[in-house]
Amino acid sequence: MVAHCDHGRTKLDTNGVENSIRPSALGKKNWLFVGHPDAGDRAAVIYSLVVSCQRRGIDPFAYLKDVLARLPAMNSKSDFSVLLPANWKPAA
Repeated sequence: MVAHCDHGRTKLDTNGVENSIRPSALGKKNWLFVGHPDAGDRAAVIYSLVVSCQRRGIDPFAYLKDVLARLPAMNSKSDFSVLLPANWKPAA
């Protein structure tokens, strides 16, 4: 942060970060009461998956539909890595 003072060309701007966290900041109050204590953890996982898909240019609905269709056929935890948004390829 101090190095910024030595360079007049740089700008301290947090608008990009603030805009990216706005949806979760607006939803915070709505998510305080999700019903069951474990439901908050589950909601956080789904929210993280959706945002990960969006950042990778993946349609979250298509991703979740494909992953939920594949899950019953999974035999071991080692199979799950292909279902992460970073590794996911739509089923042919």
